[in-house]
Amino acid sequence: MPAKDLYHDNFKQSLIKAGWVITHDPYTITFGTKDVFIDLGAERIFAAEKDDQKIAVEVKSFRGHSEIIDLEVAIGQYVFYHSLLKRADPERKLFLAVPQYVVLNTLNESIARPVIEDLSIAIIGFDQKLEIIRQWMN
Repeated sequence: MPAKDLYHDNFKQSLIKAGWVITHDPYTITFGTKDVFIDLGAERIFAAEKDDQKIAVEVKSFRGHSEIIDLEVAIGQYVFYHSLLKRADPERKLFLAVPQYVVLNTLNESIARPVIEDLSIAIIGFDQKLEIIRQWMN
């Protein structure tokens, strides 16, 4: 099992504070003889007349030497997990969770926006210090 991201526990607390129930830590997908580990699985029931909402979340800190390399790795991992998840658990929506400063300083840049839009990457921006969710980008 891979190591947790630097902000894994901070984001997990952010989800809990927002009313989510953590159902998997990590969320495991098995294909053939291989296992893939997405950081978290969570669920929330909105109301009696609405369906349960299920998500899987990959947490990334973007703390490497190059934000572009961090972006490439995060997008590659997201695309890989998204493909497997839609076959293994199609009701669960995949999100990429990053600190809000990454949303503001990297993901909103002109180099990142086209890729995020073209691949329909769902993003959650969170405050790692206050452990709250700042932004949902579907």
